Amino acid sequence: MPTWMLSYYNAKGAALVDAWPVGIRADYERIIRVMQEYGPDLSMPRTRAMGGGLFEIRASGREGIGRAFYCTAVDRRIVILHAIVKKTEQTPRRALQIAQTRLKEVKA
Repeated sequence: MPTWMLSYYNAKGAALVDAWPVGIRADYERIIRVMQEYGPDLSMPRTRAMGGGLFEIRASGREGIGRAFYCTAVDRRIVILHAIVKKTEQTPRRALQIAQTRLKEVKA
């Protein structure tokens, strides 16, 4: 039985993850199952703190690399704020801005 509950900021965020290639999505699902059982802080290489209460899930597969930005909320909740498939080495600034804006809304 999971000790942490996982939710998405909105249905669009869930749809972004659902649209990921199968290999990346499978790795993501493995990571979130572990997070639900043991908590959100798995550390590198699976999760990473981005600062200010924002974290990222680092999923990968043969098709590429996926990132899901998340935060934690009261009552042992993990909230997925935004998700992308990376096309470049660096995380796009716009993706971080979206996640940070949503983080502020969740924490308000």
